[in-house]
Amino acid sequence: MNTKIFIPIVFAVLLAACNKGNVLDQVQTTDLNEATTFSDSARTLQFLTRIYTDLNLSASPQRLGGSIGIYSIGDEVESNLQSGTAYNIIFQTGAVSALNIPTDAWEVSYANIRRVNVYLKNLPNTPLSAALKRRTEGEARFMRAWYYFIMLKHYGGIPLIGDAVFTPTDEIPGKRATFEECVNYIASECDAAAALLPLSYSGLDYGRITKGACLALKSRLLLYAASPLFNGRTDENDHGVLGYPTPDASRWEKAARAALDVINLNQYSLMEIDSPPGYGFQKVFVTRKNNEYILAYMTGNNRTLENMWDPATRGGNGSSMPYQELVDAFGTINGKPITEDLKSPTNPNGYDPANPYINRDPRLAYTILFNGGTRLDVNRTVTPVYTYVGAAQDGFPITKTGYYLRKMLDENTIASTTSSPTERCFPLLRYAEILLNYAEASNEIGDINTAYAQIKAIRKRAGINPGDDGNYGLRQNMTKDEMREVIQNERRVELAIEEHRYWDVRRWKIAERVSNKPLHGMRITRNGDTYTYETVVIRTPVFVAPKWYLWPIPQGEINKSLELEQNPGW
Repeated sequence: MNTKIFIPIVFAVLLAACNKGNVLDQVQTTDLNEATTFSDSARTLQFLTRIYTDLNLSASPQRLGGSIGIYSIGDEVESNLQSGTAYNIIFQTGAVSALNIPTDAWEVSYANIRRVNVYLKNLPNTPLSAALKRRTEGEARFMRAWYYFIMLKHYGGIPLIGDAVFTPTDEIPGKRATFEECVNYIASECDAAAALLPLSYSGLDYGRITKGACLALKSRLLLYAASPLFNGRTDENDHGVLGYPTPDASRWEKAARAALDVINLNQYSLMEIDSPPGYGFQKVFVTRKNNEYILAYMTGNNRTLENMWDPATRGGNGSSMPYQELVDAFGTINGKPITEDLKSPTNPNGYDPANPYINRDPRLAYTILFNGGTRLDVNRTVTPVYTYVGAAQDGFPITKTGYYLRKMLDENTIASTTSSPTERCFPLLRYAEILLNYAEASNEIGDINTAYAQIKAIRKRAGINPGDDGNYGLRQNMTKDEMREVIQNERRVELAIEEHRYWDVRRWKIAERVSNKPLHGMRITRNGDTYTYETVVIRTPVFVAPKWYLWPIPQGEINKSLELEQNPGW
């Protein structure tokens, strides 16, 4: 979608008219003159565009204030914000409650669902052409499904309001639908929207929702639905709101088919650039139009992430500092875990603890800025960044973990205005995720060969050595359990900082194992040309099972309806 019409076009009257109320708010949420808006084709499309502007609600790297995204409240990065009122601290110290939980997933989602319903109610009487009515109906229905899914992953089952547009005098239902009802509704909306939408766009419409986006959302939805957190949940007095009461392995089959439906569109591919190794993994994030993005949050040319993530020597805030656990998840250039592939005279490409950032999966250098890693500087020269103890401006403990974020940063852009902005758009759905979805679901139904094929494709693009067996470091004849661990780590590496990890450890129901242990950084000391490396504890987060597998519904919403039940334990 052309950025000139994406963000700035929303008139003040539309913003006021679409005030961020929610479905359980009995106060009127609009003073919009619907007749005036929907009798004009331009205003009609502006109204639809307003719904687009919150698509990055859940994945935004600035979602929780300042430079705090979902990645800041899990096991990916330490934020430089350390106030007791900062959301990363509230979550990681266990201080979160129904009274202080962020309300955006509920309020903004329902506000946009209401906008969709207003749009669909008025669409038949607009002056839009028949073709445009059909297409924009599909866009609107996809976005309604998108916002419902955001709530589903946060809370479990939520109230479904269909096409209703409530007035101030209406009795608004607060009864939560079952998890199964929500999944079925979202999936059906994805199917209906897909039938109305084209495979692709060009020109000014590039970036709008396509058939592929609908099927990709359905793939993500059904993968979540098949996962252990939801596939057989028997909480007391739950009535099926938090998940399917009875586990069913066939849900993995549905998830596999949904991912394959996207693949079979033949519209998408991994961006592959062979030199330097894995460069396609870097380039895809700073290329506005590419065949790997299925849906992106379209923005104008910007330095947003460079401002947030680059270290001080590059003019940035250095706000997000990856934990050692994320660094260690990246294997070697041979595709092996660093614990299993040590450097030796017969294995020169193995992991070297004395020089830990060489011979690594190329995605590491494109994701993490480590000691000696290079970045453009304010003089427009590519120079090393140093994070060892006492290194000027960027060193430990200025970086609390010994690292800075590198992922999605443009190699030709830094925070300083001495560089040009990048055309980067933030990924919401990309093809690599679909391949990983397909691998995971296929493995769970016993089709391990299909899982192998997807992981090998991901690793080939990453620049990992194929090896004599062409398996890109994957052991032959793995069991389902072994392959599951590989897939989970592959998602952690490939999809890092894209909002997946936080939800993955929950849907896999492993958060109580991985989110209660110390998180580390790397303290590097320099003696001449020699570095020594010492892992140090940065923090030990808190995770209380089982209640923290889902967010509490904000208490203010619970107070508005006797029908609306809070999640267990909150």
